[in-house]
Amino acid sequence: MTTVLIVDDQALQRLGFSMLLEQHPDLTLVGEATHGAEAVRKAAELKPDVVLMDVRMPGMDGIEATRRIVESGGRSRILVLTTFDLDEYAYDALRAGASGFLLKDAMPDELVAGIRAVAAGDAVISPGLTRKLIDAFSSRLPGHTPEQQRQLGRLTNREREVLTAIATGWSNPEIAERLSLAESTVKSHVSSILTKIGVRDRVQAVIFAYDTGLVRPA
Repeated sequence: MTTVLIVDDQALQRLGFSMLLEQHPDLTLVGEATHGAEAVRKAAELKPDVVLMDVRMPGMDGIEATRRIVESGGRSRILVLTTFDLDEYAYDALRAGASGFLLKDAMPDELVAGIRAVAAGDAVISPGLTRKLIDAFSSRLPGHTPEQQRQLGRLTNREREVLTAIATGWSNPEIAERLSLAESTVKSHVSSILTKIGVRDRVQAVIFAYDTGLVRPA
């Protein structure tokens, strides 16, 4: 069972999402929030598996709410809804720690699949699109922190190669083929990389690779 918190300032939008969730026995709505501050409070209280987060809301927006929920160290993962795939809000949401985003005009099946994927620990956005986002807003890259540099130093040479490949947008089968590795070995490397650099998913790994200069904007 996957528990979901819906965050949106529009009542009709929240109703539509809740009706969609009701059609799927494995998804349970545990609460709703109308703005970011309420989302942060309810995420701490309800501990949902997934927070379905709108970004444009009065008061505290979805970006700041995402940042606070992620920084709290809780188990909830954030799936952000945005208008355009190369939207500044999408970029900011990923940098804040969201596990992915979907466009607001996504089909119902896409939204349900996205919620399930995020709950399972996957990222709901391709590394290739993440790279396009970062390239589009590369002037805002903050640079690495001392801790990030230490984390990068924990990687083996092979793990650096795999992380570079992830940041380039390659899938596991592509990495396996191009680096002459078994796909199971690639998966093991990816798992080790995420643990060593302290990120939740491949999207955050791409951001880490750019922040540390391992990969540079096109």
